[in-house]
Amino acid sequence: MAIKMVHHVCIQTEKYKESLDFYNKILGFEIINVSENFHNRKYNTWLKLGDFMIELQTPKVGDKFDKWSNLNSGPVHMGFLVENVEHEYERIKNLGYTDFKVKNGEIIYSVECEKLFKIKAPEGTEIEIRDTDIM
Repeated sequence: MAIKMVHHVCIQTEKYKESLDFYNKILGFEIINVSENFHNRKYNTWLKLGDFMIELQTPKVGDKFDKWSNLNSGPVHMGFLVENVEHEYERIKNLGYTDFKVKNGEIIYSVECEKLFKIKAPEGTEIEIRDTDIM
């Protein structure tokens, strides 16, 4: 196979500042490069966590995005592996972020005996946090 790794995911947002703060301050991505006035977009920013990157960009001038729906085909969420789900939930909550998904009345819940929680980024991307690897 010629593919070596997943390089990046591109996320478009009309809430650039909020999304940038979320990925940088809440999830711990490092800001690598910020380009202003990039191909008719106000911003195009690269963020990095380990070997994985997010390309965060604003809409092209004059464009409006359709709102996210879990009824769309394609990616539904991004998943991140942490050491301890409960500790990560508390860390994010203590930073003041509160947009967690509640399932059956619980924020931290089990799927096939594996604990996880989901948080929504300002632009609508659903982020899954789990502490067990699927291997």
